[in-house]
Amino acid sequence: MFLLDSAQFAADPEGTAKQVLTILENAGAQIDAHRPWQDGRLAYEIDGHKKGLHYLVLFRLDGSAMAGVTRQCRLSDAIIRQLMLKHPRVLYDAIIETLSGHEIQGNDQEESAPASEDLEGDIEEDIEEEAEVAS
Repeated sequence: MFLLDSAQFAADPEGTAKQVLTILENAGAQIDAHRPWQDGRLAYEIDGHKKGLHYLVLFRLDGSAMAGVTRQCRLSDAIIRQLMLKHPRVLYDAIIETLSGHEIQGNDQEESAPASEDLEGDIEEDIEEEAEVAS
């Protein structure tokens, strides 16, 4: 998720989004989905900004390239802050499905480890339920 300068995004939405996507693409990321999420007042002022736009980007990238992405985000005038999270594969696919409006097909890739042990049982139950529904 990226926190963007809302004034800059309002003036040039495509150009501002392209800045974010270009940073990721130059690092070798595969972008699966992206869209603006929430625009409004910030809880506290950040670098003189009182408003910001949260921009969601779902992408896959080798972890070794993250330092370069972070550095490029700090150099960008459009990006106020950024937050990168690694989601379990099941959650990642569900988010992409929601953002893009269609079901993800053919995911033969290995699942990421759940973020916590508590999620592991829930994910296994969901997979078992999906298998029962499919049969």
